[in-house]
Amino acid sequence: MKQILQDMAKGGSSIVEAPSPQASKGHLVINTTTTLISAGTERMLVDFGKANFIDKARQQPDKVKMVLEKVQTDGLMTTIDTVKSKLAQPLPLGYCNVGIIESLGKNTNDFKIGDRVVSNGPHADVVRVAKNLCAKIPENVSDEEAAFTVVASIGLQGIRLAKPTMGECFVVTGVGLIGLLTVQMLRAQGCRVLAIDFDQSKLDMAKTFGAETCNPGEGEDPVSVGMAFSRGVGVDGVIITASTKSNDPVTQAARMSRKRGRIILVGVVGLELSRADFYEKELTFQVSCSYGPGRYDTSYEEQGNDYPLAFVRWTEQRNFEAILDMMSGGQLDVKPLITHRFEFEKAADAYELLTTDKTALGILLQFTSEPQTRHLSVVKLNKAPSYSKSEPVVGFVGAGNYASRVLIPAFKNAGAQLHSIATSGGVNGVIHGDKSGFAEATTDTLAMINDDKVNTIAIVTRHNSHSYFVNEALKANKNVFVEKPLAISLEELSEVKSTYEKAQESTNPPKLMLGFNRRFSPQIQKMKALLTPIKEPKSFVMTMNAGNIPSDHWTQDNEVGGGRIIGEACHFIDLMRYLAGSEIISVQARRMGDTDAVEVTEDKAAIILGFEDGSFGTIHYFANGAASFPKERVEVFAAGKILQLDNFVKLKGFGWKGFKKMNLWKQDKGQTLCSKLFLDSIKNGTPAPISAEEIFEVAKVSIEIAEQLRKQ
Repeated sequence: MKQILQDMAKGGSSIVEAPSPQASKGHLVINTTTTLISAGTERMLVDFGKANFIDKARQQPDKVKMVLEKVQTDGLMTTIDTVKSKLAQPLPLGYCNVGIIESLGKNTNDFKIGDRVVSNGPHADVVRVAKNLCAKIPENVSDEEAAFTVVASIGLQGIRLAKPTMGECFVVTGVGLIGLLTVQMLRAQGCRVLAIDFDQSKLDMAKTFGAETCNPGEGEDPVSVGMAFSRGVGVDGVIITASTKSNDPVTQAARMSRKRGRIILVGVVGLELSRADFYEKELTFQVSCSYGPGRYDTSYEEQGNDYPLAFVRWTEQRNFEAILDMMSGGQLDVKPLITHRFEFEKAADAYELLTTDKTALGILLQFTSEPQTRHLSVVKLNKAPSYSKSEPVVGFVGAGNYASRVLIPAFKNAGAQLHSIATSGGVNGVIHGDKSGFAEATTDTLAMINDDKVNTIAIVTRHNSHSYFVNEALKANKNVFVEKPLAISLEELSEVKSTYEKAQESTNPPKLMLGFNRRFSPQIQKMKALLTPIKEPKSFVMTMNAGNIPSDHWTQDNEVGGGRIIGEACHFIDLMRYLAGSEIISVQARRMGDTDAVEVTEDKAAIILGFEDGSFGTIHYFANGAASFPKERVEVFAAGKILQLDNFVKLKGFGWKGFKKMNLWKQDKGQTLCSKLFLDSIKNGTPAPISAEEIFEVAKVSIEIAEQLRKQ
């Protein structure tokens, strides 16, 4: 498949070829016929990409604050690397897609192969979209018309919040694409409409849809015109669809509104409000969220759980359907809004027009390639070298943020022969695979695992898939590096252990390694060297200032992420096990008590581990701390001495003869050495850096702790 990506670091749009996505549960795979460029949103993204670093910072002051906090805790160099990595990730453009269903995942019974559908899929000739973000297109609505469905739904949601009634007078401020669609929909509801904009050509079009107009650029005063339009009583409502940093649209809306009028913000404008303007009239001001109820709700969008119609009449999918019905019935005419058409292959010309011609409205991309040529499961990226089977030849499963920013570079720096990278969507694999030197990208993960040219599999996917891929890789007699956790349930863990033990019976048994990188950081290695000669028990205090993650994030879902104790605190369970050098023989855990004030309490817990040699330690895993405090702190008390490590940057020794401190210029959590030692063990035929016994021990303890916390 081919998809348009925007370079957010240097600017510029490009078409990238990637393996096509495979159908997954609750999703449709669609062959695209037409997409619409959202002039406002996509122009903003393209302009942001072209801006220099200073202008980017000015546009996102909240992000600048986050960067400064990270500098305080993680250091300057680590923060710079993180920011560069974030900007280096291209952004898929587009969210107005029309096409024909090619294949279906499970639980998509309302659709069938061959249906014409609209979705919020990006500009790509093949897209995979969740079923609740798709709607069937009526026969008498063309593909070009249907391409306006999603942007029209944005305006429709603003109208639903404003609750207009027949005969009311409404103002639409900013009549770009969404504004002109909003004008039509308000007129269809029997409202009188005043359109305000600085572009006379857009106002002229608004007139053809039945609106009166006001052009401030021609010296007209919007407040005076609005009051005259309302016959002196003030307008009933204002829907702001403009995009500007100015506060004027909100100020003017308040001053032209009647008492208890409604103001709905659909666009992006300055929000320095005057209390007096709103107080005296008791105005209602509300910000509209995209296409409607369900937007950004993981349960609705990703898991396919619909809201009951009796209680939520209009979801984002039902808004799509309403727009299509209006087009079918003739109440919404989008044909006059089409200003340009481009072949998909000439998308660069379309984006050049977008940034140079501010009058452009409906820019359509047309996809004419044969559908059968779009569906490739493997795409070649770089010329494959002559691989040596005696050395690690690696296939990566997953190309998310951690894989692309940390683990793939660590493997590459350690000399891994990078062969294939598999992702479910295809595009991330191409982006990061090409940059890192992989020979190919694929969406057929099992085929990659069973590829004879690959002898080592690295698994960096969502946690609920780890045990499945580990099992498949071990059955194929491949060495396995899995980013923690190994499994998210005792049943999964038992199956992995059984598969591993069976694989060890082969003549050339595979190695199993978990991404417990903290124990390989240079400062932890120093701590281990200092502690090893001490024969008496040790006391540990480890604090993870983990930071808040929303309750609807996948890591908080016990069925997907396994929760943060299994998924993240396991790092420190392993670290304490390593520093103690002794088997864990007892576990106690306590979480924050249930309270209406805190939605998730499992990620605010204390864990006490007891070891066979008499050592013990406490892990404080807290998600309710300040970001300016060190994220990770390790303290060890032993034989009248103390070691204290902050954020894997500053290590201090108290009472140690010949050792006071070991500070680094840049944070090092051991990912590079962890990867190197694993790869070296394959190359040299030596044992894996972490024994299988310790891996299974820590995995079991982590799951038992989570289960203990959930029973409280």
